[in-house]
Amino acid sequence: MRLQIVAALLGLLTMAVPLLAEPAHITVQVDQPGIKVSPLLYGIFFEEINRAGDGGIYAEMLQNRSFEDAPVPLGWAVVRGDGKMTLDKSQPLNANNPTSLRLDGHVSVANSGFKGAPYAHDPDPAKWLPAFEKGAQEMPNGVAVQQGKEYQLSFYARGTGPVAVTLEKTDGTVLARHEVADLGADWKKFEATLAPSATDPNARLVVSASNTLWLDMVSLLPKGQLFRADLLKLLADMKPAFIRFPGGCYVEGNKLDDAFRWKKTIGDMAARPGHWNLWGYPSNDGLGYHEYLLLCEAVGAAPLYVINCGMSHEQQHGKPAPTGAELQEYVQDALDAVEYANGPVTSKWGAVRAQAGHPAPFNLQYMEIGNENSGPIYVEHFALFHDALKKSYPDLHLIVDYNPTGTRPAEIVDEHYYNTPGFFMRNATKYDRYDRSAHKVYVGEYAVTRGAGRGNLKAAIGEAVFMTGMERNSDVVVMASYAPLFEHVGWKRWNPNAILFDAARSYATPSWQVQTMFGRNRSDVILPTTVAAPTVESTEERGGLIGVGTWHTQAEYKDIKVTQGDKVLLEGTKGWKFASGDWKWDGAVLRQTGNDQDLRAYAGKKDWKDYTLTLQARKLGGAEGFLVMFAAPDEKGKSWWNIGGWGNKSHGLEVPGITAERVAGTIETGRWYDIKIELQGSAIRCYLDGKLIHNVTAGGVSSLYAVAGRAGSDIVLKVVNAAAAPVETALDLQGAKDLAPTAAATVLTSATGDDENSFDEPGKVAPKEMTVPNIAPSFHHTFPARSVTVLRIGTKP
Repeated sequence: MRLQIVAALLGLLTMAVPLLAEPAHITVQVDQPGIKVSPLLYGIFFEEINRAGDGGIYAEMLQNRSFEDAPVPLGWAVVRGDGKMTLDKSQPLNANNPTSLRLDGHVSVANSGFKGAPYAHDPDPAKWLPAFEKGAQEMPNGVAVQQGKEYQLSFYARGTGPVAVTLEKTDGTVLARHEVADLGADWKKFEATLAPSATDPNARLVVSASNTLWLDMVSLLPKGQLFRADLLKLLADMKPAFIRFPGGCYVEGNKLDDAFRWKKTIGDMAARPGHWNLWGYPSNDGLGYHEYLLLCEAVGAAPLYVINCGMSHEQQHGKPAPTGAELQEYVQDALDAVEYANGPVTSKWGAVRAQAGHPAPFNLQYMEIGNENSGPIYVEHFALFHDALKKSYPDLHLIVDYNPTGTRPAEIVDEHYYNTPGFFMRNATKYDRYDRSAHKVYVGEYAVTRGAGRGNLKAAIGEAVFMTGMERNSDVVVMASYAPLFEHVGWKRWNPNAILFDAARSYATPSWQVQTMFGRNRSDVILPTTVAAPTVESTEERGGLIGVGTWHTQAEYKDIKVTQGDKVLLEGTKGWKFASGDWKWDGAVLRQTGNDQDLRAYAGKKDWKDYTLTLQARKLGGAEGFLVMFAAPDEKGKSWWNIGGWGNKSHGLEVPGITAERVAGTIETGRWYDIKIELQGSAIRCYLDGKLIHNVTAGGVSSLYAVAGRAGSDIVLKVVNAAAAPVETALDLQGAKDLAPTAAATVLTSATGDDENSFDEPGKVAPKEMTVPNIAPSFHHTFPARSVTVLRIGTKP
């Protein structure tokens, strides 16, 4: 009955939208199996961003448990009594955890879990604490507890007792209680099991004292859990072949002092120093190297560890890098990380792993040297890491951040893509053209980040199209992972993400659904497939912010005006913001005098479209010409006309989804130029001093994309319909024999491309299972509008 209901629903969707007039044709050469599909093709990328770990999959329920997060007791508040709380360093628990919380008098202090918002790494709380507290007030859930479950409490304390620890509702109703009568002058660890008498997603943990008390490492975990159960299940459901961890930019840090150094993240939780995370909060490193390896084991995924290569964001921007013995320390970290994961218990680091409760090796076979690093420093560092690791572990697979021109071979190169749905559709054939004799590719980060909402169907369809190309070329693309993975909704620093959650709830986006559909339906070999389908017009209307900028150049801009027909959207100095550079309004002239790259000012609204931007510009000095932003999704989006770029040699469009030839030209110093950009639908026209320089339109895209393969005896056909109408399709399975009369289909679709899931509607965009009848070597099937379909065709028993 359920399958009939689903079939009827899809029939209604088909009836509601006219079919494309031209039919499509998919041909699969079933009797001519081709390349083998990499068993590691579909994995996941975990980065500590958006509270993915601390406050996320790591099951710790209390924020700032060690009181080291800030110069104030962040996350803790006095809720009762006339006493006070202060941070104290007079008698540290240990050298790595120097700060404790001191309570004086009759006072009760509460921790409400991971409430707050990203904040600055600044010693002056006045600069960031108000925004943090505002985020905490807006967070719907705190310490989420359930009746019938037990929670493991632990804390270190010293001082004069007694002390009571309670789980409470926000109105003070006690759900569970534990008391300690005697403490003593020295630090002692106390543990207890708390069983709440009711379920409350917004509870808090309260510590009450009546004398002087010092607290440290106050922890609350679901009993017997290291990982949060619902988030762990969502990961396991993806059937990931590997997990790349722990980042991402998190590996590098803004400076090396903030880099992830794995040796500081193992051992006693109370002795882990933690470190600042450049994504706007500190990491307590409870989710350390050992726990990452356990996470891989828990979901049956191979570990792919990213090691810091002696570079942070500072080194990427010119700061001197470590050399000599200091750099060798980073190389040794890489060698020791492999030994910790794989070494026998008789080895130095294998013994440490065994002491942590895991004598069996974790079988680490893949290591990436750095994250998004490049340039001469990286080439030099990669060579050192490569030689040392290959000498000790010749079978270890090394992943390089980009294809360097150095002397060491690039075995697997990590490529990252964040862009529009149209970009991914137009790049579905990207890897068809790769050199098969060159290096392999790991698409370590990719996602639709523009026009994606909080994670909509349109984004998932664009990604699915790109994935058909990666799978078809799995002899080149041996690994791939969507990014990022997690988002605590109160701590967002990146959008969109595959899984969203708060303290009590979680849901998955359509992008997660696509990753899961592909990951659970891996093929063993590719079957050659051809697709003939109608072309549909690009749906990418050009719209967004406007702005001006420079690249190692100083310039002035004036008479900036944006019109939409007869309507003036922007004129004059109001509404402008400065993202980077030395900008100043001098009367009606906007002047930039800095000499760095990508310095920009911006204005407007993201929903502006079909507008004309006019302005005048004058170069004051420097290496290049002008950057004129338009149709930018945000102030950081790279969507501009680069006038006098590339060493002041040519004019070119750098716009997602647009391929246009550069036009030779230079910009003179001291001369005013007239600039005009017209946007109409997906068309762009650019004029310089009245002369049309660029006239381009985003081209059409195919309505259907497909990839086919064999998984055991099944034929697995993945088909993406990117059109806003159903596509009737003739399917020819050439050379197929003994086909089962019906096929199992998994179909992801929804009413509009903008549809998203949410806490209130977690299954609004979710795949449906159905049975497709009348399977034969040649048959017809209609693929719903805006859909991703996985069709599994078996053979007769």
